[in-house]
Amino acid sequence: MSLTTQFYTMMAMVGMGSWLGAALDTYGRFLKRPKRAHWVVFLNDVFFWVVQGLIIFYTLLLVNEGELRFYVFIAILCGYAAYQSMLKNWYLRVLEKLIDFAVSTFKFLAKTIRLLIIRPIQTLFQTIIVLILGLLNFLWTLTKFLFKMIMWVLKIIFLPIKWTGLLLWKLIPKPIKQVIEKYSFSFAGLFKKMENMKHSLNKFWKKIKKS
Repeated sequence: MSLTTQFYTMMAMVGMGSWLGAALDTYGRFLKRPKRAHWVVFLNDVFFWVVQGLIIFYTLLLVNEGELRFYVFIAILCGYAAYQSMLKNWYLRVLEKLIDFAVSTFKFLAKTIRLLIIRPIQTLFQTIIVLILGLLNFLWTLTKFLFKMIMWVLKIIFLPIKWTGLLLWKLIPKPIKQVIEKYSFSFAGLFKKMENMKHSLNKFWKKIKKS
């Protein structure tokens, strides 16, 4: 391995050490360990270190074709120490500002979408429902009015027929009236018996279904 390659490797690994420090702070900021279950923390830790290992190895592969030397670990440690001493406070302030900016932007976009898209759609939907209900109410009122008008017209039309029937009933001889009334009562009794029989059959059928 040439001196140039070794120098590039050292610089790259110092950079990866700083990257590792920033990644650890970012990871800790978003994970919030005390609020997470232990198994969630464990799985996230495993995934985090696997990803960081792959990133460092890929960087090493690009710089010196993946040759692992002892000074690589020293360079990573130096980069991590440099981050902790010089860059950590600055990075954490920038990270908080970026998080605040992202949260504010998200809230602004959500509010804008709610005002410009969701609320007009809700208003339109409510207006359509009100119009439909109003139309149905109008049709129901119109139907009741027409039904009353039809009944009133039919009442007027059948009124002469009613009067004629009453007049004819008065003109019918009394013996014939008695016969008609007798048969009317007989039919009424027959219908009543049929209703009672139907009721009894229904009760019997229900008992059969329950048993």
